Amino acid sequence: MSNCDLTLGRLEPCKDAVGGLKAVYFINYGDMDGLTYDVTDTDAIDELFGAATTSDVYKYDLKGTSTLDETITSSRENGTTFVEQVLTLSLKKRDVASHKELMVMAHGRPHIVVEDNNGTAWLVGVEHGAELTGTTSTGAALGDFNGYQLTLTASEKKPANAILGAVAGDPFAGMTNQPASIVAGV
Repeated sequence: MSNCDLTLGRLEPCKDAVGGLKAVYFINYGDMDGLTYDVTDTDAIDELFGAATTSDVYKYDLKGTSTLDETITSSRENGTTFVEQVLTLSLKKRDVASHKELMVMAHGRPHIVVEDNNGTAWLVGVEHGAELTGTTSTGAALGDFNGYQLTLTASEKKPANAILGAVAGDPFAGMTNQPASIVAGV
């Protein structure tokens, strides 16, 4: 049996899941370490029990059309496989403070915890962080979108890690080391 052999099938799941994202949490690159993976998982890299961050975590509330999509790419010729993690955010209302903070984010490459509407938390950019691109828009008519359309992209060896113990409203619950603080918007 090679390490590439399948080990599970998949049944048709219940219709109890919903789409959408609730919030994202940004952690400065390099401020997250001490990742502890689920040792009962034979792959030992899909689920996190804990992580250490002594830094602040920056929370962005979401409502609407934000998404997390992952694309697995394998090359038979090169013998490689990687996952592109793409987080698309629609942040309403342009303002000076957000303008400045998004430029700081563009210069860095943060790790991102994505909390979905099912209460699951996913760690994006665990090894390499995520790169920011995007646009700002004032809209043309009074009812048009005014804000930021952002795309954060991470290229990783594996899909985003699930954080074990995460609960709705607290994606860091169950982690052995909690963030220093969660800085919410003002």
